[in-house]
Amino acid sequence: MQTDNLRCQGLRIPALGRRCSSRRLLWLLCLSTEGFKERPWPRCDSAIQASIVKGSSLNALSDYRSLMSLGTLENGRRTLWLDLEACRASGELAPVNRHCLREARSLFDEMPRRISDPLPGNLLLAAYLRNGRTEDAAQMFDEMPARDLISWNTMAAGWVRVSRPNQAMALFGRLLGSGIEPDGFTFSVVLSACARAGALALGQQVHDLMQSNQVEMNPILSSALIDMYSKCGKIDLARRVFETAARTDASVWNSMISGLAIHGHGREALQLFDRMLNEGGAAAPDAITFVGLLTACSHCALPRKEHYAAVVDLLARAGRLEEAHRATRALPVPPDAAVWRALLSGCRKHGRRPDIAAAATAQMGAARCSGDYVMLSGLYSAAGRWRCAEAVWRKMKTDRIRKPPGISCVELGGRVCEFQAGERWRALPEAEEIRRGVGFAPTAETVVMDLLEEDKEANLVSHSEKIAVAYAVIKTAPGAEIRVSKNLRTCEDCHSWLKATSKILGREIIVRDRTRFHHFGRGSCSCNDYW
Repeated sequence: MQTDNLRCQGLRIPALGRRCSSRRLLWLLCLSTEGFKERPWPRCDSAIQASIVKGSSLNALSDYRSLMSLGTLENGRRTLWLDLEACRASGELAPVNRHCLREARSLFDEMPRRISDPLPGNLLLAAYLRNGRTEDAAQMFDEMPARDLISWNTMAAGWVRVSRPNQAMALFGRLLGSGIEPDGFTFSVVLSACARAGALALGQQVHDLMQSNQVEMNPILSSALIDMYSKCGKIDLARRVFETAARTDASVWNSMISGLAIHGHGREALQLFDRMLNEGGAAAPDAITFVGLLTACSHCALPRKEHYAAVVDLLARAGRLEEAHRATRALPVPPDAAVWRALLSGCRKHGRRPDIAAAATAQMGAARCSGDYVMLSGLYSAAGRWRCAEAVWRKMKTDRIRKPPGISCVELGGRVCEFQAGERWRALPEAEEIRRGVGFAPTAETVVMDLLEEDKEANLVSHSEKIAVAYAVIKTAPGAEIRVSKNLRTCEDCHSWLKATSKILGREIIVRDRTRFHHFGRGSCSCNDYW
């Protein structure tokens, strides 16, 4: 009904003409409780509702403002209240920009003070907190004409989220004085605040209040109590809560393991982990469990360098290269070659941060091997930095480090057949069949020198695992499993080729390279492309 203007029962109303790329303005409109009269203008009502249904929040807001300015609409709540409920149910309340928040606050301030429903205020309060405007949220909270438990819980959680536990605890005191009964979420938030502030006395009072109110315990409350007592220095009370709690959720175990860790009880934390694995009904460990175990080992001098290398490798494989690099500098022991190699491998895998890769290679010192140079050179080549790639090869030559030839072996009929990368396979009687078998478009970017495109492809076609698999396909029955072992790490191009081959031929192909096993089948690999 609106392009440049809104027509309503023959009335020509100019639109505001505002521009906004976000559909989130819908909730700004919904925040206002100023709606329609008892439907004296049904077509105007329908126009605004139609804009909302079609997702045209800007049109809806413009229509609303235009009609309000003309006095067409007066205070009422029916239509916009339904829109507000729909907005809340659909998850449209995402963070909004400052302009939208100003609009929302303006609409909220226009509300009659007699309105007793706290929902509009709660929505605006949550929006402030999601946008990091905690002080504005606190002011908003104090000015709300009506508050319910959601209002108190939202504000308290906001204070905890920005590490202001004292304000959260003070707000809890005000809540108790307001006559509103706290719920489980309230207690979990204030316990978290007590844990951050080390407020043991208040934490114990909260625990006593929970018991006197006969609050039903759940994993969130149990873990919050364990965390509070642990961080307030009462590990014995944390143990007591843990032993009486239902231990069916990992969060309860994680809180206790982390609590033991920060108190220096590393071996007890490891024993508790064993108990977690063996106790019937216990939840499976998650990522937080292992962080707690690593913390326990760290505080008790239990970790070995292999543990640190695994952590760096985990971050690097996930693409969090900067975080992995920072982790190498934060280790309590000097990183060894395994740690630096994990970082280098992550850079190669994600094709980013050659500067970090170069630093990692330099830190290896005498422990550098040919594979490290190849990974760094390949990273430079993929980025088109040929001079840097060539410099790496010159350095490799200066250091007298030779790249061993790629050799792949496959067992056929009780005999082990060995294939070496290069052109020697062309002398085999089956050379033409092998050539057709590896006829897969290579990923030429993985070649580490500035060659012509056809030279790059020739280089990749001659990789030993491709030749071995092609030969095995020729010599075995259709559908038979193929097993290959290789002395070097499988490159990205060969990995893609092996996935495609397993899908096209319907074969299970198992390749053991220098670092791990790869089980190829139906076009995918067991490593999920992280190798």
